[in-house]
Amino acid sequence: MFLSIQDLVAQFSSWVWGIPLLILLIGGGLFLFIYSGLVPFRYMGHAIAILRGKYDKADSPGDLSHYEALSSAIAATVGMGNISGVAIAIATGGPGAIFWMWISAFVGMATKFFTCSLSVMYRGKDENGNVKGGPMYVITEGLGKKWKPLAVFFASAGLIGTLPAFQANQLTQTLIDVFQVHETNHFTAKLLLGISIAIIVAMVIFGGIKRIGSVAGKLVPIMVVVYLVTVLTILFLRIEQVPAIFSLIFEDAFSGKSVLGGALGVLIITGVKRAAFSNEAGLGTAPMMHGTAKTKEPIREGLVAMLGPAIDTLLVCSLTALAILASGVWKGFDGNGISMTLAAFDAVLPHNIGSVILTICVLIFAFSTLFTYSFYGFSCLSFLTNTKIGKSYNYIYIITIVIASIIKLDFVINLIDSAYALMAIPTVLSTLILAPKVKREAAKYFQKLKTNEF
Repeated sequence: MFLSIQDLVAQFSSWVWGIPLLILLIGGGLFLFIYSGLVPFRYMGHAIAILRGKYDKADSPGDLSHYEALSSAIAATVGMGNISGVAIAIATGGPGAIFWMWISAFVGMATKFFTCSLSVMYRGKDENGNVKGGPMYVITEGLGKKWKPLAVFFASAGLIGTLPAFQANQLTQTLIDVFQVHETNHFTAKLLLGISIAIIVAMVIFGGIKRIGSVAGKLVPIMVVVYLVTVLTILFLRIEQVPAIFSLIFEDAFSGKSVLGGALGVLIITGVKRAAFSNEAGLGTAPMMHGTAKTKEPIREGLVAMLGPAIDTLLVCSLTALAILASGVWKGFDGNGISMTLAAFDAVLPHNIGSVILTICVLIFAFSTLFTYSFYGFSCLSFLTNTKIGKSYNYIYIITIVIASIIKLDFVINLIDSAYALMAIPTVLSTLILAPKVKREAAKYFQKLKTNEF
């Protein structure tokens, strides 16, 4: 019976991530990109000024600063998928896949601007009067109480979609592979690693959203800088190949195979069969974090959120792609995913330094994701019940880390994939309906900015 359920879930996961959802995500994102009139993109400098704290006010409602909210959201999206997913895209569709990832990033930036502006425009409150954000509150506060079933639909799917099963499993598997643990000791090693990871995660997430934001604010810059320096070193050592790499990406982008690969490059970012945008734009997770930002200006937070896909896809994913292409290992490589990225780093950097650095990056990437996803699940359960019951999600979360570390996750991953897809439906639908209100609010905000009213 379990095998039958497993097959059904696998079939549903494959079906739900088909053409209809791609049309909703990509088509909806493209509409928002055009509908925005590209106005938000003209204020990237202003977005960076907001991020640096120029407009922070202590008396504004919310829990996190603009910087902490963005760092926490990026901590969730910048994960091992940025290392393994890009390799899968190149292996499947060739270098041209990277071009389509860049295109998707710009569409994702528009989506993030709208969804996260709405998460501040239509914030809710828990029973203690604390400010809460996310698609479930956008739906109930923005569309009205009669739409609450759609909000419940999102939050219910979110309980499963934000479980840490994939991250915990892939982290332990990466450590097992890198340190070449003998097969007879796999179970014991995975169990001990799972318990260790769970303890570290528990120390952070039981401190609440402010501790998560604080830790993420410190981890994100470190992991991006370390990765940036490593890849720049690889590119410096292969500097003569860089012009040819960019030419290859653009020339290969429009061949038949690479168009297919481009779609995969956009979607297969968080692992095998995890067909989701690298920046999770439109899935509804980031608005839960950005909805907690300390601000009275929704457009301000939308502009900050817009930087997320730029950092996640245009920077981190591009770095991975350039390192792989510069190494040359992608040509005829027997395999993909993190094994290809490891091979690429080791092919250029001496004495297996590449493997060591990449392992450190994987650790930071994975832990940052594990810290942040707990808040998303807590937010969903709190919405469905109350804050007191919502806190119990952290215990389920910690137990899931240990279990996920020692079992094969085909069934669980398919289940999480399905839940993620279901989360996207109410998120994008509510955003498309409420998009005119964001546009009106944006016009007012940018007018005030021009007249120095802030």
